[in-house]
Parts: sequence; C-alpha cells; structure tokens
Amino acid sequence: MTDQPSSRPTPAEPQARARAREQAMDWLIRLQCASEQDTEAFEHWLGAEPQNAEAYVEAEALWNGAPLRQAAVELHNNHRRSLGRGVRRHWKPLATAALLLVGLFTFGNLPLRLQADHLTVVGERQRLQLGDRVNVLLNTNSAFASDLHGARPVARLLQGEAYFEVTGNGQPPLEVQAGPLRARVSDTDFAVRYLDGEAQVRVQRGDVDLQGSTDQRIRLSAGDSISVGPQGFGPRQRPNLRQELAWVDGRLVFENCPLSQVLAELQRYYPGWIINRNAQLEQVAVTGNYRLDQPLQTLRALAHITSAQLHEYPALVILN
Repeated sequence: MTDQPSSRPTPAEPQARARAREQAMDWLIRLQCASEQDTEAFEHWLGAEPQNAEAYVEAEALWNGAPLRQAAVELHNNHRRSLGRGVRRHWKPLATAALLLVGLFTFGNLPLRLQADHLTVVGERQRLQLGDRVNVLLNTNSAFASDLHGARPVARLLQGEAYFEVTGNGQPPLEVQAGPLRARVSDTDFAVRYLDGEAQVRVQRGDVDLQGSTDQRIRLSAGDSISVGPQGFGPRQRPNLRQELAWVDGRLVFENCPLSQVLAELQRYYPGWIINRNAQLEQVAVTGNYRLDQPLQTLRALAHITSAQLHEYPALVILN
C-alpha cells in the first residue's frame, strides 16, 4: 500500500510559528530604543524565515493597543535595568495580554459592523446613491449607515471618510452624523472625516449648518473647513481643497508636507504596515501627486527621492 502525502502540518511547523510570534513580540519591545546594530539584526531576522514577517505583522497589530504598548514599555525599562537577566519570565504574561487584546479588538469592532449598511476595506472606495438626490463616495476603511425614510433623512458616518453630493432645495434637509458632529444640508458638496473621536468637515460647494456636542452652532460656506471634537469646534480654516479632497479623484497630493505625515496618510490606504526606522526622514518635506490605489509604488518613489532604503515584506514595508 502506497502512503499518500499529507497536507497536515508537521509538529515542527506550529512550534516554528509560535517561536516566531514570541520573537516578534521581543523585537517590538527591543526596537523602541534600537541601535543601528539592533536594526540590522532585526532585518536579518525578518528575512530569515517566511513566518517571521507574518508574525511581526500580527504583533504590530497588537502593538496598536494602548494597554499592551504600556506594558511593553515597562518591560523594556525593566529589561534595561536588569541587564537582560530575569526578565524572560514576563514574556508569557505579555503574550497572554496580547491574546486577550486580540479578542477585544475583534469583538470591540462588532457593534460598528452591525450598525453599518456599507463597509470599505483598507484601500477601497465605494460609491453609493441614497434616493434620487444624494450621492456618497466612501473612502478607505469606512463604515456608513443611512435612514432616508420619514420626514428627516439621516446619514451616519460611523468611521472613516465620505464625500457627499446633495442636490434639491425645497426638500427636507439631509442630516449627516459623525461622532460629535451634526450637519444639516440641502444643496451642497462636502466631505466629512471621522477618525479617533474627532470629525472634520470640508465644504466644496454651498453651505453646511453644523452643530457640535456642546450645542454650538456654526455655518460653513464653500472653501471652509473645521474640526469638531468632544470639546466643541476648532477654528474655522480655509485649506487647500485641491490637496485635501484629492482622494475624491483617486489622488494623494502633498505640498511641502513632512514625510511623517505623508506616511501616516499612506498607512490609511496600504493593507499592511509601514514602519520608518530613520528619524531623520520624518521632517523631510514632500511635494508630489500620487495615485491613491498604488501606495506601494508611492512608497518606492518616496524612498527614491529621500535616498532611503526600502525593505519590502509580505504586508510590511520598512524605510531606513
């Protein structure tokens, strides 16, 4: 009888993945105060085994959790004080905290998903038509819901960014909700971004009546922009809308923008992690016009004009 090849993983494979995950957590902590030798050793480890890059991407996702980050920083300080001895016993509690955070992140996003009528993933845009007078363009990683029935139509941006084209005076105004923001519009084109508890409005055409969480009220006109947070409105601004709303036309436009801000914006469109290991690059001014749907090509172009080294891994890009 001939033995058939098995697709089941060998016992060594789960052990290798577990070891890669533990090493990835170690690297995240070590890189917070990394020397040049640390960075070189990290890059060597990252390319040594195929599971290492995958483990590091997972660890980076956990690293975004504030509780884990605080615990890791404390462990790193303990590690330095103890000269590397006696700290390994903390790694398993840290890994346990990481697993708990995975559950919190997964289920913590469930209410948002249940509320949303439409969701976009990272790098995706989606066009919606609400009735016969409202067109909406959802930007990357956004969640949106609407209720057009009854006397007061309502659109809710639960997360992300959306551009609204509203036509038709003499009809009930559309109410747009985004966190602390309430906007009432009848005939206008405007964008709303809602991230990290703060909403931002940019008006391209017409007028927008706004109300904040503290019951403040303000009217914006074409060319105006304002931020709204839990404490109320920020100052009214007149930004460069060609740059701020370039995403509507599928572009990312930067004018003398620090590279750190450029990378933060690109991260919204790249389905992976972007890490800059060279602090000297952060304030380099960038001017350019790039395709929104090609973030990796944009990163390659930025590396070229800043003379940085770009290391590409699955779902991970590192600038040095």
